[in-house]
Amino acid sequence: MALVEVHDLCVEYVSGDYVVRPIDGLSLQANDGELVLLLGPSGSGKTTLLSCLAGILTPSRGRLTVAGRDLRAQTDLASYRREGVGIVFQGFNLIPSLNARENVAVPMRLAGMRPGPARDRADQLLELVGLADRATHRPGQLSGGQQQRVAIARALALDPPVLLADEPTAHLDHVQVEVVITLLRRLATTGRTVLVATHDDRMIPMADTVIEMAPRLEQATEGPVRLDVVRGDVVFEQGSHGSLVYVLESGRIDIVRELVGGGEEKIATIRPGEYFGELGPMLGLPRSATARAAQRSVLTAYSARDFRHRAGAQTRDQLKTV
Repeated sequence: MALVEVHDLCVEYVSGDYVVRPIDGLSLQANDGELVLLLGPSGSGKTTLLSCLAGILTPSRGRLTVAGRDLRAQTDLASYRREGVGIVFQGFNLIPSLNARENVAVPMRLAGMRPGPARDRADQLLELVGLADRATHRPGQLSGGQQQRVAIARALALDPPVLLADEPTAHLDHVQVEVVITLLRRLATTGRTVLVATHDDRMIPMADTVIEMAPRLEQATEGPVRLDVVRGDVVFEQGSHGSLVYVLESGRIDIVRELVGGGEEKIATIRPGEYFGELGPMLGLPRSATARAAQRSVLTAYSARDFRHRAGAQTRDQLKTV
């Protein structure tokens, strides 16, 4: 049974006068008892997806169902965040003035649980994560791995069916990473699904399902490829991830960016001999604009590696003529 279902999810936000879509058309599911990895580089939408599943961020389009709840239809998201999901933050987010037991008890006290039962439950959870002997230690007295395990115990305080962890191994050394990964694997059991957003491929062998969050790249090339396009053809779209850099041989290419409220703004015109689309592939970033043919044009597409060799050779040739 799927505890998490995502269908045709789109998230967009405004950056200046422009629209940015970190997620566009994503569909996935995570089944009961599974450890599911959301694997991908920074900017691929992992944290954005977790924020939607946590009820923190409202998507622009699509359906989200968590443990049978349609999140777009929820009128009491605060209750959902208390009972439906547990959240483990990358930076631990423990309260420095409280000890481990008190940090774990915070969500229970906020939910109205009496101090005695909240304390007992906190002690049980600290024992579960192997920190029973650190109950009275404050965060500053704990290692990074220990703080992360306290954060996991806190996320389990109200026994949610779905546990969301955002880069839980990001600040840990290799010994601490092993402990945290093993714990997350153990917590994925009948009645609970664990979703982990990470770029750490050391977690892959422990996962039941791995979901690649990096969007599909433009088709890679073996050596330069000649492309003929006609007016209106799109070379690449804003928000896509590409592996190619383009040199314009003839014609004209417009670079446009989508505006808030619809419409677009032309930010550059590419003319013969000029190149474009190099920053995305070289820096691992999504395309920040759309490239569209303004007239019939001929391009040469290079892999980022081939383009670097080409640019280096041109620079050397120019230096020889100086």
